[in-house]
Amino acid sequence: MKRFGRDLVSLLKWALVGVCVGTVVGAVTSGFGYGIQYATIFREKYPWIIWFLPVAGLFIVALYRWTGHGNDRGTNSVIEAIREGKKVSLVQGGLVVIGTVLTHLFGGSTGREGAALQLGGSIGSFSARHLRLDHNNTNIVVMAGMTAAFSALFGTPLAAVFLPMEFVSVGVMYYAALVPCIFSSFVAHAVAIWLGIHENHLVPYEVERVPELYSWAFPKMILIGIACALAGILFCWAMHLAHDFFPKWIKNPYLRVAAGGFAVSVLVAIFGRDYIGLGSHVIKAAFASPAVPWAFLLKILFTCLTLSVGFKGGEIVPSFFVGATLGSFLSAVLGLPPNICAACGMCGVFCAVTNSPVTSFFIAFELFGFTGAEYFAVVIGVSYMLSGYVSFFTAQKILYSKTETKYINRISADSFRWRRKKEK
Repeated sequence: MKRFGRDLVSLLKWALVGVCVGTVVGAVTSGFGYGIQYATIFREKYPWIIWFLPVAGLFIVALYRWTGHGNDRGTNSVIEAIREGKKVSLVQGGLVVIGTVLTHLFGGSTGREGAALQLGGSIGSFSARHLRLDHNNTNIVVMAGMTAAFSALFGTPLAAVFLPMEFVSVGVMYYAALVPCIFSSFVAHAVAIWLGIHENHLVPYEVERVPELYSWAFPKMILIGIACALAGILFCWAMHLAHDFFPKWIKNPYLRVAAGGFAVSVLVAIFGRDYIGLGSHVIKAAFASPAVPWAFLLKILFTCLTLSVGFKGGEIVPSFFVGATLGSFLSAVLGLPPNICAACGMCGVFCAVTNSPVTSFFIAFELFGFTGAEYFAVVIGVSYMLSGYVSFFTAQKILYSKTETKYINRISADSFRWRRKKEK
């Protein structure tokens, strides 16, 4: 009974922490969400603003360098904070919000959830320091902050619970953070709904009808899983190559971001505006009819160019764009409905670039409903195994092999030979 009493006290403590973190992060992240919305509306109303993207890039780089965060490593710094006890500056969270909103306002091709993870992690780290928590408890609060930010911004509270517990160290789940993450996730989601960011009980891309499970559709879904793994590998390699290529050949950060911003503006003039911002309308269209075969490749190009030269944002929504358009295109090739293929593509590519199969399952259920759950499982499983150990986040640690019960203890940077020395 003494043990039960101590555990009950711990439950109450972590539930209170989760509620507090969820409330604060949920409110702040909702403000960030509104910033992205208004920036998108303004950009669509005045499309000529895209030509000022280089100017916005100059301001972002100057702001980061002026505050002493010129070498900011984005979400990797939050991952390292959890695993190695490093501090995440609250200033970092504010900078990524400003940088991401400006990137969206002027037409960069990027997401928002990766930025939200940094924002939530920085608030969690700040809170833990002022509560004078030890290293282990600080890690839990940082994960609760990341959970709250992802839940509030993306509207998938169940997936948000598991994301930080799963993707920091692949193969090991930090179950000690389960209770605070659950409370912070649902409280943040409730705050976001109250502030009008999301609608309650809304499935954004509901899949209502799917092919018979035990039919030719089953092996076709295996092919989609293979395609998702290859697309995820391509996206990660392209991202990391771009992050190394541009700093190597354009060493001045101001010249680099200006040149990259101008290149994005030119690409928009050539290929159109579908590949900038979140691209939500393209994702939605992919569920209704097959996408063009080059859409996912152009999104990879736009996103890699935007993020590698100094603009800010996240990689997660671009991975959804790539997955949705790839799956939608393959639906015409394989003779399957575009909605189920787009849904499977989204969760499959997300799994490949984050190495987070459990989170991918919950994202699929919360975004697409439970119809087609068996196909989601097939695609996620195949994509997870075949994507190897690549990741958007080079600090991500893979503790156990994907193909055998073997402890390997490697970081994602090991998959990119030219980055091993730099990351270690």
